[in-house]
Amino acid sequence: MVKIMMASFVFIFLNNDLNVTAQPNADTSFTTYEQKIPGTNVSFKMIAIPAGSFLMGSPENEKGHQPDEGPPTKVNLSAFWMEEHEVTYDEYVLFLDESRDPGPLPDGVTRPSPPYIDFTLGMGKTGGFPANSMTQYGALMYCKWLYNKTGIFYRLPSEAEWEYAARAGSEKKYSFGDDETELNKYGWYAANSNNKYHQVKQLKPNNWALYDMAGNVAEWTLDQYTEDYFNKIKTNASDPIIQPITKYPITLKGGCFSDPAINLRSAARLASNKKWNARDPQIPKSKWWIADAPFVGFRIVRPLKQPSREEVAQFFTKALTLD
Repeated sequence: MVKIMMASFVFIFLNNDLNVTAQPNADTSFTTYEQKIPGTNVSFKMIAIPAGSFLMGSPENEKGHQPDEGPPTKVNLSAFWMEEHEVTYDEYVLFLDESRDPGPLPDGVTRPSPPYIDFTLGMGKTGGFPANSMTQYGALMYCKWLYNKTGIFYRLPSEAEWEYAARAGSEKKYSFGDDETELNKYGWYAANSNNKYHQVKQLKPNNWALYDMAGNVAEWTLDQYTEDYFNKIKTNASDPIIQPITKYPITLKGGCFSDPAINLRSAARLASNKKWNARDPQIPKSKWWIADAPFVGFRIVRPLKQPSREEVAQFFTKALTLD
């Protein structure tokens, strides 16, 4: 059973034992809201996800269970907002285009390299298709760009936050239950996708109004992938994260358009792999793009308690130093 906690709390910033205070004059009302990207007509919705506790992982008797998914462990999470759908090209291309402009970049934002192949699979960069084929670094630098545009700290979800939001109160294989025949109503996967990703929000959302948490594109998290994740975080952990110290492997969640149904379970985990960039023609390999992973994308979260500018700078600096 998922226990929802709406009482006040202190957000522990990335498990570093720092009590982070909200930004001065920040709107701390906790409700779903629309975020417009300044200077554009593009906006996206952020869904309020209440604080709570849940059993993370899967039991051994769950169909498709893998050894790295357990044992099921109680995890406590602070409240946060999560984007209702995967970051789309309509959003991501604003970052790419502004960063390639010859004018000055927003403070501290690094300039992405241009894509060297058509990562859109011929479907284009408008119309609500999920952005894809970026590295975790590319996803984090989008978050940094968005922070400079809005003054609000957005980031990738931790693995625990992602699974908590995907379950939306369910302890079953999927947010809607255990019946795989219902999956085609909620997620794009091998049986219904025609081997390509689709526009966001075409299928049913989960009970917390989040779309495409199962399938479409697999989604980056903050965590370093480790097979013994559940032994590392221990039971009753609060806001856990395995801090990355290397670029590979990083955990992705959700499964993708080419996956079988079992890979779309809420507990399923995917480790990033250097082989995903084997065809990259650049020397050294691009830190922005993954040539062989059209199935990779991301969505963003916003912690209820916003970190200070110094803590934000520290957070993004860490992404720059991964080997």
